[in-house]
Amino acid sequence: MKTTAVRLYGAEDLRIESFELPEIRDDEILMKVVSDSVCASTYKAVIQGPAHKRVPENIAECPIVIGHEMCGEIVKVGNDLKKDWKEGQLVVIQPALKLESGYDPGYSYQYIGGNMTYAVVPRIVLERGCLLPYSGDNFYSGSLVEPIGCCLRGFKGMYHTDYTTYTRTDGAKRGGKLAILGGAGPMGLASVELAIGYAGCSQVVVTDLNGERLAYASSKCTPESARERGCELVYLNTAECDDPVAKLLEISDGGFDDVFVMVPVPALLTMAEKISAFDGCINFFAGPAVHDMQGSLNLYRVHYDGIHLVGTAGSIPEDTVETIELIEKGLINPAVMVSHVLGLNAAPEVVLAMGKPSGVKKICYSQIDIPNVAMSDIPELAKTDPMWAEIDKIIKNNNGLWCAEAESYLLAHAPKIG
Repeated sequence: MKTTAVRLYGAEDLRIESFELPEIRDDEILMKVVSDSVCASTYKAVIQGPAHKRVPENIAECPIVIGHEMCGEIVKVGNDLKKDWKEGQLVVIQPALKLESGYDPGYSYQYIGGNMTYAVVPRIVLERGCLLPYSGDNFYSGSLVEPIGCCLRGFKGMYHTDYTTYTRTDGAKRGGKLAILGGAGPMGLASVELAIGYAGCSQVVVTDLNGERLAYASSKCTPESARERGCELVYLNTAECDDPVAKLLEISDGGFDDVFVMVPVPALLTMAEKISAFDGCINFFAGPAVHDMQGSLNLYRVHYDGIHLVGTAGSIPEDTVETIELIEKGLINPAVMVSHVLGLNAAPEVVLAMGKPSGVKKICYSQIDIPNVAMSDIPELAKTDPMWAEIDKIIKNNNGLWCAEAESYLLAHAPKIG
C-alpha cells in the first residue's frame, strides 16, 4: 500500500513524500487517515526536531510522520485481531501511550501519524488500548477527541474538600462557578463546552486580552445557547478593565469555585488565586516552555481559605472513551473549535506558521488537496467556486458552524491527493 505523508527529517525540515508502507503483520491494522486536528504540540516537535523528548534522534535517516489528533477508517485487519476489529470501522487514536521512552504516534513513528493518507497502527497502540472505536457521523469531531480529552482530564484533576468532615470530592464543583483565564483559544472553547455539558457549571467566565478572539469565541459558544442549557456564560476583555480582579469578583459575587489558567503567565496564576472562592481549585493548565517559571500565591489564603493548585497535562484512554461518548450523545459540540479546514499538501506551511497563532482549530483532511481555508473566507470563495458556494450554504444553515454535512460535501468534491 502506497501512502503520502508529511515527514519530519530534522528541525523545521518537513517534506511531503509518497512511499510504500510495509505489509501489516498479524497484530497490526491498516488505517485510512481521513482527518487530523493541527496541534501546537506538533509545532513544538517540528521546531525542535530530534531535541524534542518524543522525537527520535535518527529522524534524518528514519523520518517520522507528524500529526497526532487523527480519525479514520480501518482498511485491513491483521489475522490476530479480526475478532475485535472490522474493515470499514471508524476509529480514533489516543496518542499518549505513556511509554518510558516518551514515544507516541505523530511524534515518533515512521508509519503512523495524522498527516498521511494511510497508516499502519502498530501492536503497541492496540496493547495500550489507544485505538478506539468511534461511531460519530463525521471525522473532524473524532480528530478533536484528543484535545477535548485533555481538557476533560483537567476537569477531573480538580478537587474540593468539605472542611467540616475533610471529605474530598474529585472534579470541578458541580453547579459551581468557573473562570477560564486566557480562554478564547481552542482549549478554552473546549473547556466551555465541557463546563456546560459535562461539569454542569452554573456560571462560566472567559477572559482574554484580545477583543477579536473573544468576539470569535462568543460567536461560536454563545451566551444565549449556554443560557438555554442552564449556564450563565460571560466573556470579559480584561485589557479594558481598570481592575480585572475586582471586576471578576463582582461578576462571580465573591469568587470562583474553579479556575483554569490557559496561558503560562505567572501573573495569571496570581490572579487566579485572588479570584478564587473559599476551597477554590486552580488548574495551571497551560504548559510553560521554560523549566524554571516561578509564580506566587498568597500563602495565607492557601492555609485559611483552602486554596489549592493542580496542574494537568494530556489525557488517558478512559478520557478518550468518555469524550467520544459526550460527542456521540450531543452533550458537547466540537464544531465550536473549528476555524479552518485544509488538505494534506497545506499541512507543512500551516504547522510552521503556528509560531504566530491564528484562528482556533485547523482540521487537515489527509485525503484531499485544498489550501488552508478560514471559515470566515468561505463566503468570498463561494462567489467564484461552486464547491465552496454549496459549503457556504450548508454552514449558514448550521449557525455558522462546521458540520458533518459540510465535511461530507468537501470530501466528495475536493481534489484528491494523488
